[in-house]
Amino acid sequence: MSRILIVEDEAIIRAALRRLLERHDYQISEAGSVAEALELDPQRFDLIISDLRLPGEPGTALIEVAAPVPVLIMTSYASMRSAVDALKQGAVDYVAKPFDHDELLDTVARTLNSHSRPSTPAAPAETAAPQEMIGDCQPMQIVYNRIRKTAPADVTVLIQGESGTGKELVARALHRQSRRVQAPLICVNCAAIPETLIESELFGHEKGAFTGASAARTGLVEAADGGTLFLDEIGELPLDAQARLLRVLQEGEIRKIGSVETRHVDVRLIAATHRDLHALSKSGEFRLDLYYRLNVMQIDLPPLRDREDDILKIADVLLESACRRHAREGLKLSRTARRDIRDYPWPGNVRELENALERGVILAEGHLIHTDDLGLNPPSDSRSVPKPAPSNVPGEPRELEDDLSLEDYFQHFVLEHQDQMSETELAQKLGISRKCLWERRQRLGIPRKKGPRSRTA
Repeated sequence: MSRILIVEDEAIIRAALRRLLERHDYQISEAGSVAEALELDPQRFDLIISDLRLPGEPGTALIEVAAPVPVLIMTSYASMRSAVDALKQGAVDYVAKPFDHDELLDTVARTLNSHSRPSTPAAPAETAAPQEMIGDCQPMQIVYNRIRKTAPADVTVLIQGESGTGKELVARALHRQSRRVQAPLICVNCAAIPETLIESELFGHEKGAFTGASAARTGLVEAADGGTLFLDEIGELPLDAQARLLRVLQEGEIRKIGSVETRHVDVRLIAATHRDLHALSKSGEFRLDLYYRLNVMQIDLPPLRDREDDILKIADVLLESACRRHAREGLKLSRTARRDIRDYPWPGNVRELENALERGVILAEGHLIHTDDLGLNPPSDSRSVPKPAPSNVPGEPRELEDDLSLEDYFQHFVLEHQDQMSETELAQKLGISRKCLWERRQRLGIPRKKGPRSRTA
């Protein structure tokens, strides 16, 4: 049984984390500060999970004194920069608060596994699925084989697939099987960062480089030095940032905004997109030279509708996780629900399946989850994402559920105003975050138009 030390000053979070880990057969000890942790002799444990902000010394102070015991840092999502700094100081990984239970458990298991491994692990079986990835169908066997061959080669990889197919899981598998596994993996969603900040976030800036730059900042590319940088939805990257990224790939150099000095970085780049980058290059929205630099090795993820042999297997794993999260162990899918899950086209892929199962766990009244609990509404064309029907008659009664009516309004508003407004302005008018705006675009199949502001070089 692995021994884990939790260092967290908030008793509620500490108790919740202890209960979660003890349910999965870990032996837990607690401390409220670095000083208390030192009294327990950190080197007696197999893993330390520590909050970054603690009374007295920060959680990173445990990294050196606990070595070689790995330290996993917890931090708020807003403190992403601090998490990156913790990785540079030697933390094995970080978890953003509020953390997802399954993600935390997976990170803990992966960390314990990697630090108890022999120094020269045996080569994985040719068609074995990487950790976190589920399925044995022929299309996924091709993916696993490509991951196995590509990971040690240290080349740039382009992952292509529809939204929700698990592109980040592929990136993590590539990193874990690479020679850079002991260095950080930095994941960035290019669509979730405002266009005005993307270059600063990726490449850093000097103090005074622009209004609001009150201090120098290290970029995420530099933070990934020696490790892997995963750029999700790279098709949303503005042209100026594309030019800077091209220099990183060609010369291995970065230059902070407002600086005249260049720095050498050794970063493996993995990019992902659901868009056709070659077609975007023809319309001037994506640099053709960058596309060729990215596409050294390509991995194509199949949509869930093409993985009929895997759908129920994936559903069972996701259902078990949802039952644990909501303390409803023992729930099962009815025979009809299993049939409907197998036959449904899943335009939102695995992410949509996960949401449907979570909905079913919450709504189920007995021991079985029925199709009505899942809220499935198959589109008329099973091979494409459904588009909401236009409401031509004002005031006409609607039989759709309220959430679908809101999505109709969302689509109408975005299509009507996206030519005049930036993504940030659209999000503000709708009262949602820019990331939420992007996610809804993906779910409803509304492409993002590039305005003149984002196409200037």
